[in-house]
Amino acid sequence: MSSILAGVDQRTQLAGHNRLELLLFRLQGPQRFGINVFKVKEVISCPPLTQVPEAHPVMCGMAHLRGQTVPILDLSKGIGGPALPRDGSGYVIVSEYNRSVQGFLVHEVDRIINMGWDQIKPPPRGTGKDSYLTAVTEFEDELIEVIDVEKIMKEIIGGDEEVSEGIIDSEVVDNEHHILVVDDSMVARNQIKRVLDQLGVESTLARDGQDAYEKLSAWIEEGKDLNDFLSMVISDVEMPKMDGYTLTTKMREHPQMKGLYILLHTSLSGVFNEAMVKKVGADRFLAKFSPDELATAVQERLREYDARKAA
Repeated sequence: MSSILAGVDQRTQLAGHNRLELLLFRLQGPQRFGINVFKVKEVISCPPLTQVPEAHPVMCGMAHLRGQTVPILDLSKGIGGPALPRDGSGYVIVSEYNRSVQGFLVHEVDRIINMGWDQIKPPPRGTGKDSYLTAVTEFEDELIEVIDVEKIMKEIIGGDEEVSEGIIDSEVVDNEHHILVVDDSMVARNQIKRVLDQLGVESTLARDGQDAYEKLSAWIEEGKDLNDFLSMVISDVEMPKMDGYTLTTKMREHPQMKGLYILLHTSLSGVFNEAMVKKVGADRFLAKFSPDELATAVQERLREYDARKAA
C-alpha cells in the first residue's frame, strides 16, 4: 500500500495554489474519511504490535518501524466509534503531526484525490464542539469527512498548554497588542488563544483563511489602519475554503494588508514549509504545538513591533 504515496515529493507543487490531496480510507462500514497526504509518511499493512500495560484504550500498541518505535492508534475508537479488530488485519497510516510520528489503524485505504481548498467546507452546523470533524467535502456524490486529528491527539496524548515560568516578559506584554488567529481546528484556536491570554494579548479568532480575509477587509472598511491595529497574524496552513498560503499571498497583494507580520503555525513541518514561507511571503514558520516556543516567537515579534512604532 505504500505505493499509493509514490511521488509525494512532486505534490508539494500543490501547496500555495489552494489545493491539496486527500488520502481516503474507511474505518467501519462504507463511510470514507480523508487525511491530507502531506501529513502521511507511508501506508502499510498492520505490523506486529507490542502491547503497552495500562495504555489509553485507543492505543493498539507500539510498532517498530524503520528503526523507530511508533504508537499505533485505533482511529475508529479515537472518534468514538467501535474498536477495529486487533488481529493484525487492516492498515496503518503512518503520519507526522505536531512534531511526533504515530500510526493510525484503519480498516482499508481507498485512494488519493486532488481537491481545491475551496471544495473543502467546514463541518455542517449542529455537529457541536465535541465533533471530530474539521472539514467535509464531496467526491463521487458522497460526503467525505476530514477528521480533526489534532483533537484526537490532544485527548489521547495530551500536552502542556501553560507557558513556563520565566518565559513571559512583562515589559513586552504591558503594551497593548492585538493578534488575529486563524485556524480551522477549534482545539488549535483555543490552544493559541490560551497562550495569548497568558501573555495578556488581545486576540480575534477566525475559523479559516476566507473568514480571516473577510475580517481584515471589514476592519479596513471601518477605517482601521491594520498596521496600527494588528501586531501580527498567526495562521494555520491547512484550512477549508482558503488555506494559509493563499491567505498570505492575498494579503501580500493587498495595499493595506501587505505590511502585516504573518506567522504560519502548523502541524505540517520540515524543509517544505520553510521553502513555502519564502515563496508566499510569510515572515516566519513555527511547528505546532509548543506553548513556550509560541510565546517566545510572539514576544520577539511584539518587541520588533513596539520598537518600530517608537522609532
